[in-house]
Amino acid sequence: MGYLNTKGVDQNTFDVIVIGSGISGGWAAKEFTEKGLNTLVLERGRDVKHQKDYPTTNKMPWEFEHRGQLTRQLIEENPVVSKCYAFREDALHFFVKDKEHPYVQDKPFDWIRGYQVGGKSLLWARQTQRWSEYDFEGPARDGFAVDWPIRYKDIAPWYSYVEKFAGISGNKDGLDILPDGEFLPAMEMNCVEDYFSKKMAASYNGNRPVIIGRAAHITSPQQIHLDQGRAQCQNRNLCQRGCPFGGYFSSNSSTIPWAMKTGKLTLKPNSVVHSVIYDDAKQKATGVRVIDAVSKQATEYFAKVIFVNAAALNTNLILLNSTSNRFPNGLGNDSGLLGKYVAFHNYRARISAVHEGHLDKNSSGGRRPNSGYIPRFRNVKKQETNFLRGYAAGFGASRYNQGAEGWGEDLKKSLLNPTLGPWYVGSHMMGETIPKESGQVSLDASKKDEWGIPLLHVKVDYDDNDEKMVKDYLEQLTEMFTVAGFKNIETVDSKQAPGLDIHEMGGVRMGHDPKTSLLNKWNQLHHCKNVFVTDGACMTSTATQNPSLTYMALTARAADYAFNALKTGDL
Repeated sequence: MGYLNTKGVDQNTFDVIVIGSGISGGWAAKEFTEKGLNTLVLERGRDVKHQKDYPTTNKMPWEFEHRGQLTRQLIEENPVVSKCYAFREDALHFFVKDKEHPYVQDKPFDWIRGYQVGGKSLLWARQTQRWSEYDFEGPARDGFAVDWPIRYKDIAPWYSYVEKFAGISGNKDGLDILPDGEFLPAMEMNCVEDYFSKKMAASYNGNRPVIIGRAAHITSPQQIHLDQGRAQCQNRNLCQRGCPFGGYFSSNSSTIPWAMKTGKLTLKPNSVVHSVIYDDAKQKATGVRVIDAVSKQATEYFAKVIFVNAAALNTNLILLNSTSNRFPNGLGNDSGLLGKYVAFHNYRARISAVHEGHLDKNSSGGRRPNSGYIPRFRNVKKQETNFLRGYAAGFGASRYNQGAEGWGEDLKKSLLNPTLGPWYVGSHMMGETIPKESGQVSLDASKKDEWGIPLLHVKVDYDDNDEKMVKDYLEQLTEMFTVAGFKNIETVDSKQAPGLDIHEMGGVRMGHDPKTSLLNKWNQLHHCKNVFVTDGACMTSTATQNPSLTYMALTARAADYAFNALKTGDL
């Protein structure tokens, strides 16, 4: 396919092109512009500017036509995205609707997307745990997937680097399974969560810690956060609407405005990336082919370095669609593994119960946008179960007014003099899935979207390891809840399709060997050194932690390497 080049090569040439403006794309933009490189960020969705484009952020519940709920019509029109916990009346505008961007499912897979500047960084759950050495060593230890080409010591300084800028709250818990970071003051657990934490510490000799979550919320602004124009988290817990205070980290409130201030950033929304252009003669990528989302006009942009950060599955799609004489099966795909070994997190299992104590206290004192967290405790230092890897878990406790009823004066009285029920406690599973060759995405052979790009064909499912892990989680948490004295314990396996975890990973995995991986230890394509992938597609395995902090750290690390390689002429 020849160069379309409708505006001239010079006008459309940059030092770096970044595909995607979400968490990892925003970090790439920040890093390169800070280093003085003219950087183009391509975003397939519309522009969303911090504060200006958060239309519901200050609305009261009664200002929503349906009081925040979904209509039957919306649910019927959006059978996939309507399953997402944050897809409600106050945040509909930040989600991709099912009919607008179809994909092909071999088995049910709920692909949750946000196409706008900032991507899903406007919608994420903001949980930010570091990986440990056990996580990076996992594949080498049990032989599933391939060995990571990096270890914790390689990424630890970059975790610190991004944590300081993003603003992460948490405690120094001293856990080798969950390394401490550069923390702002932690949010507090309530009395029942604290009770459960102490009970577990005493009952399991410290081997099943329950801690407050580590979250990307500014609890005590430092100068670096004030310089970004961000303020302290107000505990509104309305984060999915977009935070006007910048209290939680998003590309919109943090990295993209920071990059803009350098004068080195060009941001182009409504730019649907068709493919990466590979020059057979130069033996490298030279640019990116783009279709305007509105006009459908094709344009090409050129750069020395390309970062593909379109979110895991779309990054796979773009690279699979980037064909040339040299790479007929997708850019860098000599191994034939592009699009394979896609994995995710297993969020199927939940448990709930009642706590009959602490009736002199309640949980109505605030809206903490965080919860308790139980780090992985299965198969950490040795294999001890009939399944591989393990799971982490959330944990929370709350107490509600059961007597809020009536209208007008009667309602006011019931709110001022609440009839409190018991404490309710609950936990949800966050399980690691094993990357398998059968878990893959590909380009559909016949169906295309309105921009002429093949639809993504998703073939991802649970396996026997996942089923065993769900069973173990429910057994172990039932035991822990029983030890704590909780009553009316109920367990649920939702059987939900993969995807609702919104943590899809892999397909362009890192590794030592070009025969078994796509990327090297610097997130470069083995066979196309000026193309980097640092979003979820690069992940060799998934661990149990929420992955966004790792994407940030990998991106900053890779950008630093790419910048130095440009200076020395190695790219």
